[in-house]
Amino acid sequence: METSGGCLCRSVRFSATAAPLAARVCWCRVCQYLGAGNGAMSVCFRADAVSVEGEVKWFESIADSGNRMRRGFCPACGTQLFSKAESRPHLVFIRAGALDDPNLMKPQMTIWTDSAPRWACIDPALPKMSGQPPPVA
Repeated sequence: METSGGCLCRSVRFSATAAPLAARVCWCRVCQYLGAGNGAMSVCFRADAVSVEGEVKWFESIADSGNRMRRGFCPACGTQLFSKAESRPHLVFIRAGALDDPNLMKPQMTIWTDSAPRWACIDPALPKMSGQPPPVA
């Protein structure tokens, strides 16, 4: 299975040669910034299955979970692309909006629901976690 995607201006392109492992909608405050006020939908892949062409800039911060995170974006158009936890270097989360096929995997869970604004549209059919879930296996 090959999955591809990239940024809005097409300066960055990526591909994944393995199937996705998980998909989550996150409502932590950082993801609300990344999602322009909404939750961020990300799809998890094995890092060794993902290749990237083009320049990616990285921003490092400590997440609400306490994990040291690196978030990658296109320096030309600003499209949010990747999220990596220092504690799980074998995984990379790719923003679903950057996938060529955003229907690749529907969300399996909504996380950090306690941080969501009162107006948030959270799918009642999905399992919910008030904070950080266990890591993807």
